[in-house]
Parts: sequence; C-alpha cells; structure tokens
Amino acid sequence: QLQLVESGGDLVQPGGSLRLSCAASGFTLDRYAIGWFRQAPGKEREGVSCISGRTRSTFYAASVKGRFTASRDNAKNTVYLQMNSLKPEDTAIYYCATFALPYPSYYCSDFPRYNNWGQGTQVTVSS
Repeated sequence: QLQLVESGGDLVQPGGSLRLSCAASGFTLDRYAIGWFRQAPGKEREGVSCISGRTRSTFYAASVKGRFTASRDNAKNTVYLQMNSLKPEDTAIYYCATFALPYPSYYCSDFPRYNNWGQGTQVTVSS
C-alpha cells in the first residue's frame, strides 16, 4: 500500500531554516513524481515544489524559488524539502504527494495529477 509520511515541521524565526522529509513506502521513487504543497489558513492549497523520480528534475513556485530546494535519497526512499530564509508568509501545513509518471521524462509540475497524499506537517514562521 502506497504511503507518504511527512516530518520536520516546527516553529522557526523569520530568516531561519527547516528541512522537511517525506518518507515513502509501498512504492519506489524512481517511477513517481513527488510534490510539495502547502495550505495556509483561509487560503487554497498551492504547489510549491516537486522533483521527478527518474530525471531528478525539479520545479519551484516563484514564491519559494531561490530559498527552497527539493532533493531525494533513493536508498532511503525519502524526499526532502530544504527551506531557507523562511518568511512569516511561509507559515502553512506542508504536504507531500505523489503520482505515477506516465513516462520517465514527464514533468513533475502537473499538480492536478497528484493523487496520493501524506498527512501534513505544520510549519510556523514567527518571532
């Protein structure tokens, strides 16, 4: 059974850093895309980053580009989101999600395709 478990959320001061983890089980990363989404109170869920399981190509939303970095460790079947220079507007519940790539070079930023979700982890950026 395909499962995703996020961890690493915390309270951090503006300008600080966090690393989120998304541990996958029931499937191997190399045939899937892994996306990172967030949802702040009163706002719609948005896709902020993703990484392709086969090509390792990545995507970043404009709001996080240059500050967030997605990576994966296939040996651990885990994907990471390194978040630096955090801002109060980054406060949200962060989710990882996945979909099976229809072919190896398919782009990971096709956000409506994501159909398997983790439970989320809270990130709060506040002084």
